[in-house]
Amino acid sequence: ERKLPYLERGDVRLYYEDSGSGTPILLTHGFGASTGMWRGQVATFQNSYRLIPWDMRGHGRTECPEDVSYYSQLLTDDDMAALLDHLQIEQAVIAGHSLGGFMSLSFNVAHPGRVKALVLQGCGPGYRRDEPRLAWNERSERRAQTLEEGGLSALGGGAEVSESVQGSAKGLAQAARGILCQVDSRVIDSLRSIKVPTLVICGDGDKPFVGGARYMGDRIPGATYVEVPGAGHGVNVERPDAVNTALETFLRAI
Repeated sequence: ERKLPYLERGDVRLYYEDSGSGTPILLTHGFGASTGMWRGQVATFQNSYRLIPWDMRGHGRTECPEDVSYYSQLLTDDDMAALLDHLQIEQAVIAGHSLGGFMSLSFNVAHPGRVKALVLQGCGPGYRRDEPRLAWNERSERRAQTLEEGGLSALGGGAEVSESVQGSAKGLAQAARGILCQVDSRVIDSLRSIKVPTLVICGDGDKPFVGGARYMGDRIPGATYVEVPGAGHGVNVERPDAVNTALETFLRAI
């Protein structure tokens, strides 16, 4: 059988996929999803681009200890850079959904020279004020506890989650505490200084995120904003044609 591609990062083994050739696109899934959510985009674009979906810590086929110290946004930024290094890619289109979209923005703050363009789907930019950040973090902690008590069947989520596989409820719970929880305002503060072409995509029925997506579309210089009618959170799975058309137009222009 074919050996699965892993990148060893100390005690962490990152799972990734790598297909096609051309401009590389690093695809980061949302919380509770995995590489599987991008299947439709990989099938559509691998003849023209190099697609690299990967599984964040606590997710999918990535193997990670359960201790919460292994989970953070800064470690995730480093994982993304290490994956590009491993594949000998200097610059890539950095694309992500939900938490993966937020992490794409976070990666652009940490490693701006490695970002050719940004694709931000179904996500917001975090919070400037402590109060909404605290409310978000309390929800994330409740999610972690629900997963620890109920196992993977307690995951819930949108269309993108059902397209994905998960290894461990405990890993997801720690990812909720360590990666999903918001720590500061570095991402929302970075929006006006983003220098690369940016595509923001959101379903018009994605109630928790459509406000944040519109906000980013307004603030990021020169951003293209696409709101997909009749779609919820898992917009690329629910309305693949609309998302793929927006992606194709955007990628061709860069």
